Amino acid sequence: MKFLIVFVALFAVALAAPPAPAEVQVLRSESDVGPESFKHALETSDGTNIKAEGELKQVGEEPSLSVRGSYSWLDDEGLSHLVTYIADENGYQPISDDIPVAPVA
Repeated sequence: MKFLIVFVALFAVALAAPPAPAEVQVLRSESDVGPESFKHALETSDGTNIKAEGELKQVGEEPSLSVRGSYSWLDDEGLSHLVTYIADENGYQPISDDIPVAPVA
């Protein structure tokens, strides 16, 4: 009887365990890097997409890297999320519906 109780308990635990995550495959990876600029793109089988391009610019007397890009992914419920951004001498500036906005005071 004890064996049956232990067996049923272990069976219930095994059924309750989450499934192992599927291995993610790279579907597309492109990169073009030069001395003054770069472009990069990556797409994976889990719905993740990353794109970025950057270039050196002269800001005053100092060279500065300016990057524009985006990344997106699918959440556990299958909803797509997208973030676009600019990163330059003014800092990282993301834009997304998923980023909360502070209320106007």
